[in-house]
Amino acid sequence: MNPKFTPGRNIAMKVPAHEYGDTVAFYRDVLGLEQIRNQAPSSTESVRFDFDGKVLWIDKVPSLSQAEIWLEVCTSDVDGASDYLEKQGCIRRDEIEDLPDGFSGFWVSSPANIIHLVTERDTT
Repeated sequence: MNPKFTPGRNIAMKVPAHEYGDTVAFYRDVLGLEQIRNQAPSSTESVRFDFDGKVLWIDKVPSLSQAEIWLEVCTSDVDGASDYLEKQGCIRRDEIEDLPDGFSGFWVSSPANIIHLVTERDTT
């Protein structure tokens, strides 16, 4: 049986350093989105906004030359999803960003090179 996938609640925008301040100002000041205060320190500079029930992360990534969008998809069976996606020819991209120890998830790339975090569905 194939695993079921659903949209996650996180959208990450990885932004080059030279565009970061203006990008944050656009979402905060121009669009007026509500900023969510970071609860824990991060190894990257990032700002979070409420995006109608989703969380829009804007992360400063000095090594990028252009912005990228990363999406989260959820499943109830991370191991099964990994096997299924591999059989579908999807490429794992776990090298792009470390996940916390004990975190149930992995990174994969779509055919259009959009990065997806595949994670266990939050049941809380």
